[in-house]
Amino acid sequence: MQTQEKPAIAKQPPTEKRYYTPEEYLALEESAIDKSEYHDGEIVPMTGGTANHNKLAGNFCRKFPLTINGQDYEIFIHDLRLWIPLTRRYVYPDVMVIQGEPVYQGSNKTIVTNPLVIVEVLSNSTKDYERGGKFLAYRSIPEFREYILIEQYSYHIEQFAKNSDGKWVLTEYDSEESVLTLESVEFQIPLTEIYERINFDIKDEEVNETTSEIEE
Repeated sequence: MQTQEKPAIAKQPPTEKRYYTPEEYLALEESAIDKSEYHDGEIVPMTGGTANHNKLAGNFCRKFPLTINGQDYEIFIHDLRLWIPLTRRYVYPDVMVIQGEPVYQGSNKTIVTNPLVIVEVLSNSTKDYERGGKFLAYRSIPEFREYILIEQYSYHIEQFAKNSDGKWVLTEYDSEESVLTLESVEFQIPLTEIYERINFDIKDEEVNETTSEIEE
C-alpha cells in the first residue's frame, strides 16, 4: 500500500522591515491616534501611561517656577516632541525644562532641540530603555545637563547630573523625607510633593505594551 506524500508547504518570504524618513514619520504622527517615537528610520509605538505616571509628571510641572534668580525657564509636559539630531530620533519626554527660549526644529513649533533637564517617570515596560539607550541619546544634546527618573510604585528617584568635568554623577533618593535638589537649576522639591496624591497600592495596567519593540 502506497502512502500519499503530503503536499509541500510553501515558505513565506520574511517580511521586510519598513524604514521611514523623518518627513514621513511627522506626516503620519499628525493624524495618528496614539503617539510613536522615531528611531533613525523606525517608528516605535509608545506605551500608554498610568494614572500614577501622569500625576507624577504633573506634580513636578506644577511645582517648578518659571523664573529663578531672574532667569526664565520653559517647562513642557508629554506632548512636545524632542529632536535628537546626532541619533536621528524624535521622542516625547515626560517633562522637559528649557533655560531661556526654546530652540525649535525649523519652523515647527511642536519640536524642540535644547532641553536642560529631562524628567521621565519609569514604567515597567520601558525602565531599561529609559536608563539605557534613551539616556545615551539624550547625552548627545549639548544643552542637556540633568536627568531625573521617577519610580511610580514607591518613593525612589534617580538623579543624573553632569558635573564640570563632563561626568554624569548619580544621586538616589528613596525616602519620603528626602528633598530632590537639582544641580543645573536652583530648585528643590520634597519627594512628598512629587508623590502627592499617588496611591502605591493601585497597580494600573500599562496599555499598548511594546517592550519587545524598544531595543537598544
